[in-house]
Amino acid sequence: MTFTPSTTESSQSRLDHLSWPFRTERLTIRRCTTGDLDPLWKYRGLPEVSRWTSWHPADRQDWNRYQGEPARMARTLVFEHDGAIAGDLMLMVHDGWAQREAAARAHGTQAELGWALDPTFGGRGLATEAVRELIRISFEELGLRRVSAGAFADNERSVRVMERVGMRREAYKVKESFHRDLGWLDGIEYALLADEWGTTA
Repeated sequence: MTFTPSTTESSQSRLDHLSWPFRTERLTIRRCTTGDLDPLWKYRGLPEVSRWTSWHPADRQDWNRYQGEPARMARTLVFEHDGAIAGDLMLMVHDGWAQREAAARAHGTQAELGWALDPTFGGRGLATEAVRELIRISFEELGLRRVSAGAFADNERSVRVMERVGMRREAYKVKESFHRDLGWLDGIEYALLADEWGTTA
């Protein structure tokens, strides 16, 4: 059953109404809790993981403080494989752009997605499986109309995930994203509409 949003409700709080966890063939996907901060740190603190993510924790305290913020926790999910956390996901629900007089119709209609994988679980297609289920949750459980994801264009693994789950490349931006070590790099954006989901799932 798809959740019907209220125009007065916070878009992100709609996740509270879903029946967590969700399960795929190999994964359990659930909301992130403060008890997950320690196992997440074990791979999120690795340079090879944070190389392409939006931030690199300075230390364990920085990780706990920043990731533990209520707003970040509200949009973070974890996916487990055989009882262990294999990675995490971001599901950030937001309004679509609309002209002022039609703004209510765009309230909480789309989401930005993100993901990170523990390298010890790499090479098994788990990230692709998790993101595919994240898209399903977005469309079939939350009733969103559009999802999108962005990355540095050189982040080949994330680009492959976006293409494997059927997302469409919408933009390639030349030297528009600043990387802390590499300077200005090209950025890339992918998206998918709900009415395209049935043809790509």
